[in-house]
Amino acid sequence: MSIYKILSALLDYPDRELIDHLPEIRDEIGKSQNIDMAEKVSMRKLLDRLANTPLIDLQEDYVKTFDLTPEHSLHLTHHLFGDDNDRNRGPALIDLGELYKDYGITVASNELPDFLPLVLEFAAMLEDNEATTFLSDANKVLTVLTDNLTKAGTPYAPLLSIVKSRATLTRLAA
Repeated sequence: MSIYKILSALLDYPDRELIDHLPEIRDEIGKSQNIDMAEKVSMRKLLDRLANTPLIDLQEDYVKTFDLTPEHSLHLTHHLFGDDNDRNRGPALIDLGELYKDYGITVASNELPDFLPLVLEFAAMLEDNEATTFLSDANKVLTVLTDNLTKAGTPYAPLLSIVKSRATLTRLAA
């Protein structure tokens, strides 16, 4: 399982299915040779929190963190254009949706293509270098989002740090 697939699951709205699959996710993290130790530690901390917190509390925290706090939005174009600037945000969303279509991915009608878990799901389909290049386009937004979540002290901030660190072209040179 790709790190992007794992991050996508962990950054999506927590539900019973996620909680039921935590042992499998933990195993995948432990087995993966493409996840460094610091990343494993960060993901395991969130897994522990998910496993030891009532689901309703996790869901409430998720909504407060991501849905009720605009500067924490997981809709990436929101950080570039805001909600009100449809003139610029709309074309960006359409372009991203078209990219997904080119790869045979259909976005649910109730979801925007810039939702970070969906973006990560797409990155999981790509080769590592392709995923890095794709995500690097969002590096500035990921930096702002990571900083905002870190300042707020949310348990999701370390996951955004992982995404941000993998979304840099200098990673390709290594």
